[in-house]
Amino acid sequence: MTDNTESYLAVQAVSPGKLELARKQMQAPRPGYVRIKVEACGVCHSDAATVEGAFPIAWPRVPGHEVVGKIDWIGEGVEGWSVGQRVGVGFLAGSCGHCAECRSGHLVNCTNQEFTGVHHDGGYAEWMIAKASGLMSIPDDLTDVEAAPLLCAGLTTFSALRNSGVKAGDLVAVVGIGGLGHLAVQYARSMGYEVAAIGRGAAVGELAKQLGAHHYIDSTIEPVDQALQKIGGADLVLATASGGKGVADTVKGLKPRGKTIVLGATPEPIELASGDLFFKERSVAGALTGDPATGDTTLRFSSLFGISAMIEEFPLERAIEAYQKMMHGKPRFRIVLKM
Repeated sequence: MTDNTESYLAVQAVSPGKLELARKQMQAPRPGYVRIKVEACGVCHSDAATVEGAFPIAWPRVPGHEVVGKIDWIGEGVEGWSVGQRVGVGFLAGSCGHCAECRSGHLVNCTNQEFTGVHHDGGYAEWMIAKASGLMSIPDDLTDVEAAPLLCAGLTTFSALRNSGVKAGDLVAVVGIGGLGHLAVQYARSMGYEVAAIGRGAAVGELAKQLGAHHYIDSTIEPVDQALQKIGGADLVLATASGGKGVADTVKGLKPRGKTIVLGATPEPIELASGDLFFKERSVAGALTGDPATGDTTLRFSSLFGISAMIEEFPLERAIEAYQKMMHGKPRFRIVLKM
């Protein structure tokens, strides 16, 4: 347990678009929370909602929601966790346990859910406080850096696939071979699906095949819906890339009763012809992320099947540079801050 009079290094947003290095005073965890010595934190595009001021937050705020570290202090009333245990913290900061959604078992949709790095400080820091109900357990054979992107990008894609209802041998298409998509292809292949990757350009196709895709569709050459129907039509499309038109283009490529799940956030509307839905009983749905138990499973599955993100490491002191690189779309594919 560390003295509360000590300070620690953090990178915090102080106004829209502005990050700065700062020293913050150590705090003890309140009841229901733990204090974590952060070892690694992923830099996710969703961090921009904090840094650029899209979320209503109180400045300053430390972003970061792909956090791996060790518990050093357990708050009153916390059970099931121990000091020294390696844990992960994702975007969802912990369910309340008493709202209608929680009581129905839908922890992801908890009406009192807070977001890590939004409602309270996240992982661009040497230490952080986290709600115990949102913690995930890190397998021993995953390094801190390997585990970090799996707490958001990995969990989001794994959970969507796992809960989609598609069966082994079904055709699953992944739109966008980026930060989420390059993990989605690996998960889909390891789960026993026939996998089609959809991207732009021949170089992306080479990478998609290396990641495990059976088919590659270059959307700059051929309409996506036609290309999907040539290989039998998709049972499921995971749309990991932003863009309403990109999502809409997949719908006519679905089999009857097929589904497109939207994972990428965009302000662009998804424009669909109603006939493309009801004549074939197709659907379009959204998925946010997964609950902590699914997070545990994501990490174990990744460890068992050797699934990992392509990662570029930065020290915490260069977090501002890392964030800017992420925002300009330059990493391939995930950046992780190592403390």
